[in-house]
Amino acid sequence: MAGYVYDFAEGGMAMKDLLGGKGANLAEMAGLGLPVPPGFTVTTEACRVFLATGRPPEDLRARIDEHLAALERAAGRRLGTEEDPLLVSVRSGARFSMPGMMETVLDIGLNDRSVLGLARASGKERFAWDSYRRLLQMFGRTVMGVDGELFDQEMTALKQERGLRADTELDTDDLRRLVDDYKDVVRAATGEEFPQDPAEQLHRAVLAVFGSWNGERARLYRRREHIPDDLGTAVTVQTMVFGNLGPDSGTGVAFTRDPATGRRGVYGDYLPDAQGEDVVAGIRDAVPLQELERISPDCYRELRACMQTLEDHYRDLCDVEFTVERGKLWMLQTRVGKRTAQAAFRIAAELEDEELITADEVLRRVGGEELTRLMFPRFDESAVGEPLARGVPASPGAAVGEVVFDSAEAVRRAAEGRDVVLVRRETAPDDLPGMVAAKAVLTSRGGKTSHAAVVARGMGKVCVCGADGLDVDTSARRFTAPDGTVVAEGDVVSVDGTAGAVHLGAVPTAESEVMHWFETGERSEGVVDAVRRVMDRADKVRRLGVRANADTPEDAARARRFGAEGIGLCRTEHMFLGERRHLVEEMILARTEDARRAALDALLPLQRDDFTAILEAMDGLPVTVRLLDPPLHEFLPDRLELAVRAAEERAAGRTPDPRDAALLEALGRMHEQNPMLGLRGVRLGLVVPGLVAMQVRAVGEAVARRRRDGGDPRAEIMVPLVSTVKELRAVRREVLEVLAAVSAETGTDVACPVGTMIELPRAALTAGQVAREADFFSFGTNDLTQTAWGFSRDDAEAEFFPAYLEQGILADSPFETIDTEGVGRLVRIAVEEGRAARPDLKTGVCGEHGGDPASVHFFHRAGLDYVSCSPFRVPSARLEAGRAALPPAEGSDSR
Repeated sequence: MAGYVYDFAEGGMAMKDLLGGKGANLAEMAGLGLPVPPGFTVTTEACRVFLATGRPPEDLRARIDEHLAALERAAGRRLGTEEDPLLVSVRSGARFSMPGMMETVLDIGLNDRSVLGLARASGKERFAWDSYRRLLQMFGRTVMGVDGELFDQEMTALKQERGLRADTELDTDDLRRLVDDYKDVVRAATGEEFPQDPAEQLHRAVLAVFGSWNGERARLYRRREHIPDDLGTAVTVQTMVFGNLGPDSGTGVAFTRDPATGRRGVYGDYLPDAQGEDVVAGIRDAVPLQELERISPDCYRELRACMQTLEDHYRDLCDVEFTVERGKLWMLQTRVGKRTAQAAFRIAAELEDEELITADEVLRRVGGEELTRLMFPRFDESAVGEPLARGVPASPGAAVGEVVFDSAEAVRRAAEGRDVVLVRRETAPDDLPGMVAAKAVLTSRGGKTSHAAVVARGMGKVCVCGADGLDVDTSARRFTAPDGTVVAEGDVVSVDGTAGAVHLGAVPTAESEVMHWFETGERSEGVVDAVRRVMDRADKVRRLGVRANADTPEDAARARRFGAEGIGLCRTEHMFLGERRHLVEEMILARTEDARRAALDALLPLQRDDFTAILEAMDGLPVTVRLLDPPLHEFLPDRLELAVRAAEERAAGRTPDPRDAALLEALGRMHEQNPMLGLRGVRLGLVVPGLVAMQVRAVGEAVARRRRDGGDPRAEIMVPLVSTVKELRAVRREVLEVLAAVSAETGTDVACPVGTMIELPRAALTAGQVAREADFFSFGTNDLTQTAWGFSRDDAEAEFFPAYLEQGILADSPFETIDTEGVGRLVRIAVEEGRAARPDLKTGVCGEHGGDPASVHFFHRAGLDYVSCSPFRVPSARLEAGRAALPPAEGSDSR
């Protein structure tokens, strides 16, 4: 059984599940010989015990005390002594990076005695009392549950009394007084004293970090990033080093490559004479990392060497947090850095060029969601004037929305369907709900390493940071631009995360260069070339075919340009809308067989022309035509609207339109309590004479026409909503008869495969029987999910899905990502039993799950032959199908 506590020297990168990302990477850096402050990690296993029982493991305190004693012996200092005391930090570190989402407590070990020892050892009395003040504030809020605003109020009152503006202007006496004031705040809020025992501080801080795993912002972040709730967090306990000891000290964050673009170079921020949290929080404006070369050339050279070591070792973009303490460099953390979609593709391609990774590893490192982001529009440069303000381009893309100044307002307006831009001086972890809701984030402080930048990049949100020309007044709910323009809440701005610019009003957008390549095939350098290489590799290794859901020649042609290998779902009902609706009405209103036949005969040439054009666009590739699926009443006018119109006519003394009366009568006759489980799909074909024959004849005649014109049409006919093999057998018989008649009439063989949609649980569970009458199965996972769960999609997503997601009953919407345990099991049963009955049975999926990255991997494992999705999701599906075909990499972060 794994232990509960590990020294940095005992761990490594392979132990990330147990030590969390931070602990495993600190251990890895220590093993590489980099300058890491000593420490130890309390494991995720200990956290899971705490979360399950409400208590830590029985021997956890003893294990922590043992490792603390070893740390004290190695350092030659002890926690809480009056002579050069040892201080430690307590930080969270989950398996997957969750920046700023859980708690941190610094300066553990300070009390009324050791603060004096720290003052003597450092020779900086003010520094010691400021550190004690920070501990009281962090510990009080994080561990003892004191409202952080109470500490802020004491700080503000003291500065006002002294006539000061910045915290840094407080002198030693001010900080001594503030320490006493903070102790009073703790006592008044909790009824207990701030603990003077350093061991008690340490153990309580560890448990508080464990508890923060279930904090609101951590849970929200995990839902957004699809991180399981049962992993727990590790806790690292590390010797404190200080960047706020004078001009020869400082703290910073650095990247081995630009996380926004992927370019090689020196990227990061440095903040002289500051604590580590100050850079990430964006409270003070940092200087570019290159300034460290001027301030401390030796530290700069050592840092660059450490960064190169880490990139070579991890074979990826790394970001690091570091501190310089009186001219000595310390590496505090590293991780594989979050990056934009553009950077992800570019870095992976360049690492392959540098022979650090293989082509398969490149494919593992970029996904369909990132590719989709690259296909988003950008601002039209010809329509962009002088920006309102400029800042740091922290996360690229183009976003337009109404300005809001707090997280709650962003969430409220987004829930109303409005696009918003969250504007803050700097963001904090508590702003996460607003960042999720917003289209873009704009801050007046911070840089590429600030909280706003890191979180926005991870979520794929547009972000501009450090627009220091903006005067953001959150209380007045407005900001003022450098030219004096005042932008109030609700005003519309356009945020260009690629150029780092903000424009007043809505700027038109233009096609992305990646989208342009997919549309035209015109190559270019940079990210387009990287995408091309990745797509070529994905197409080479994937087993799954990728088709498109398309109902028009235009959509079919676009899907083919995007790499679709056919049409997996052509919905014929879309061809009955618009100007043709009246013909459907005539068919429904028909009281005689002749009248119904006349309406169907009028529809036949229109459908034939549609199918001919689609087959031409997909020449040589399969086109699966689904027979009419929805209830017929959907093609009629709204019942309430007709009734109101008739009542108004009668009230005016006029006779209602006879056609309206006939339509109302038909709607009453066809009314169903639950039409989605009523007369639709195969049932329509069995009870409405001539409907199947008309559609099949239109397909057959389109095939004959294309063959006469020298084409290679490959139509397939799909029967929807089958629940018993007897339904399929009856319709299949009619389909084959009609196709045989068309073949005889045209002298052209128009035989087509005939298959069915598996979208009802009974069909899946009797797939062995159904397969005897089917040439192929196509899983309609939208309806299969509705019927398996008993959910009405539109109602569920609006009414109770938010509560289910909030309470953790659902991790994802089953309509977005396939439910592998329930619906997925039905798919597996149907594939297995269908192929047992008919070994040559083709299987695919045509629900929107066919374009969802995680679902594509499931369909690969389930043995399907292809997925089909909307045209714009075809590139993503191709990429994910390639990724699904690769064996999992050792130690991969797949979730």
